Amino acid sequence: MDEKKGINTTELTLLIIGSTIGSGVFGITSDLATAAAPGPAILAWIIVGIGVLTLVLSLNNLSQKRPDLDSGIFSYAGAAFGPLGEFISGWAYWLSAWLGNIAFATITMSAFGTFFPKVFANGQNLVSIIVAIILTWILTLLVNRGIESAAFINSIGTICKIIPLVVFVICVIIAFKAKMFTADFWGNVAQNVHGLKQTSLFTQVRSSIIVMMWLFVGVEGASVLSSRARTRTDAEKASILGLASLLTIYIVVSILPYGVMTRAQLAAGGQPALGAIMQHLVGGWGAALISIGLIISVLVSWLSWTMLPAESLMLMADDQTLPTSWGKLNSKKAPTRALIITGVLQSIFLFSLLFTDYAYNFAYTLCTAAILICYFLVGVYQMEYSGQNHEWGQFIIGLIATLFELMAMVLSGWKQVMVVSVGFIPGFIFYLQACKEFKHVVTTKEKIVMALIVIFAIVSLVLIGNGTISINN
Repeated sequence: MDEKKGINTTELTLLIIGSTIGSGVFGITSDLATAAAPGPAILAWIIVGIGVLTLVLSLNNLSQKRPDLDSGIFSYAGAAFGPLGEFISGWAYWLSAWLGNIAFATITMSAFGTFFPKVFANGQNLVSIIVAIILTWILTLLVNRGIESAAFINSIGTICKIIPLVVFVICVIIAFKAKMFTADFWGNVAQNVHGLKQTSLFTQVRSSIIVMMWLFVGVEGASVLSSRARTRTDAEKASILGLASLLTIYIVVSILPYGVMTRAQLAAGGQPALGAIMQHLVGGWGAALISIGLIISVLVSWLSWTMLPAESLMLMADDQTLPTSWGKLNSKKAPTRALIITGVLQSIFLFSLLFTDYAYNFAYTLCTAAILICYFLVGVYQMEYSGQNHEWGQFIIGLIATLFELMAMVLSGWKQVMVVSVGFIPGFIFYLQACKEFKHVVTTKEKIVMALIVIFAIVSLVLIGNGTISINN
């Protein structure tokens, strides 16, 4: 690749921030206050920070030690478990990406509804769906003009959406009261009048982790787009800089508000939560600023996650786990077919907004559950590779990452992981087509794994049918 045309460290860092900061940061204070007091929330941030850091360090280590595996995070699953392992990781990543886009579409229409309530209502009416589909295809066509040009737009948009967050932090710091912050630091006081009740430290930390996981979807963006970077070093630097920036933003935005409003007030503030806080602190203009920031934030994240799923399909086709046609590039080096396939599925799935009152929650929990599978497989290969080469420090990093992702799957969405398995059924059809095209003989082990996942998916459908797993909350 011509180095001058690649994405540099700054653009990749902004891409990570842009693709990771979406709607979640604007609602984190209310969700976190419902889950925990400031003390347990801080402990949860430490746990999540360590877990995500070990994931990023694992990605950087594998990127340096295995430069031949240049297909993003799914190639590591391939190295550990063969072609089927790479397919499972890549397909899960793709599912995660476009399901996240459904969440972005839902919250964007809801935000529009605050300004035009008669037109968009709660963001789940027919007008909202039509506008969301139009936006889906505008973003798809933009990315189809070239990944690098879309990344440039993302960089500008990321800067714009950070401005409301900076204003929010300044206002909160000025109004911060230490006595209010420490009044019920560990959540020992029951506040049942606001729907809060006294819970154990473990329960508060666990509930906080559940809230936080959605915020980090996208942190691996530099790894997925490493082939578009000027150099591999640029991608490695961007991943660390991006994570450090995200942790700083998330911790400040989510923890400081405990010092300006009570936990009960924060929990009852409504969405977007930051808007409710700004309304309390400075009035209507502050709430309007946050609403505008939310719309920009989601649109930019939506742009980023229009690039990433198409890129993943292209890389999987290059590695012969999907048919060749899925990875064909146009004159702008964009995977047109992959973009169209993803856009069509998103357009169809958007009509689910008519059938559930909790489309945003449903979409983002499925998105998070799917991507945890990818992260888990990265940790497993980090352990395998480091153990084979007697790099025990790196082995421990991989072990921590693996245990953290496993814990996150159990705590934050085992039901959602089961639902995600349904999406692999059509995927296996395309995998088998690729095996036929590239003359890969499907092994007995692969057949067993696919059969188990299909059985898992069928069980999931049964549990959805009898109400054990609800798609409406």
